[in-house]
Amino acid sequence: MIPLSVIACGGQEVKGPPPSHTVAIIAHRGASGIAPEHTIAAYDKAVELGADYLELDVQRSKDGVLVVIHDATLNRTAHGSSSNCTGLVATRPPAPLASCDVGVWFALGDLFLPRGEFIGLRIPTLEEVLARYRSTARFYIETKNPEMYPGIEADIVALLKKHGIAAGNAAMPGVFIESFSSTSLLAVHALDSTIPLVQLFDSQTPESISGKLDQVRSYATAIGINKTDVTTALIDASHTRCLQIHAYVVENTDEMLSLLAMGVDGIFTNRPDRLGIAIGQVNHGKVGESGCTAVAH
Repeated sequence: MIPLSVIACGGQEVKGPPPSHTVAIIAHRGASGIAPEHTIAAYDKAVELGADYLELDVQRSKDGVLVVIHDATLNRTAHGSSSNCTGLVATRPPAPLASCDVGVWFALGDLFLPRGEFIGLRIPTLEEVLARYRSTARFYIETKNPEMYPGIEADIVALLKKHGIAAGNAAMPGVFIESFSSTSLLAVHALDSTIPLVQLFDSQTPESISGKLDQVRSYATAIGINKTDVTTALIDASHTRCLQIHAYVVENTDEMLSLLAMGVDGIFTNRPDRLGIAIGQVNHGKVGESGCTAVAH
């Protein structure tokens, strides 16, 4: 991970990263290739496997409780009564949400049978996750559908402060907040400018992303981009502007090794176990001689 100190970059003082060879393992929805996404089982497994960050997609219930679930609707992963476990998360109070089973759908192997240990898993609240893992993990929080939840940025920042979670160690911050919405990120920045922010981009040409970097660097520390959009030229352009590159979502080991050799700073993965092994190979010189190329500022 690249420190977030204020350094001389491109001839002027900006907040951003000096060079580093350490790559962040970002457990996408937890270890979601091994256990049901956004459940305590997936987060526990991610911590066990050495992930640096737990990625959390945050929605808000009808009564204002922040919950961790990817979709704005319950239909894909929640099972239970239709009155409680279908429709928009925003229309359901916390108690009905707590009745939904978000583990029974998950199966591994060819038979696609529910795994007994996952049956009965519940939708966690953000506060529950922060409290459970504050001493064992770091957090990578996405404001999901922020236009649906006015003020959700303030709610998240308040919970981080309540649980004493801050950027902390610049070399490996205790928290990132990510979003596809620059408006949402700017709202976080106005509330607490010390929180490292990640501007997400949907899939587009590297040249298009590169053209937006000067604006992004004014508030963000990193960009999150589709793995297929990563190029050495975009990495260089980002590093020149003191922005990290975090690539999503990578499960294939060969793709991990390729991205590591190119010099990305973090990788979202459903399989943190595979990424940890790949990073070990790079660090031992099995892929390229230097791993992540140092950035000259």
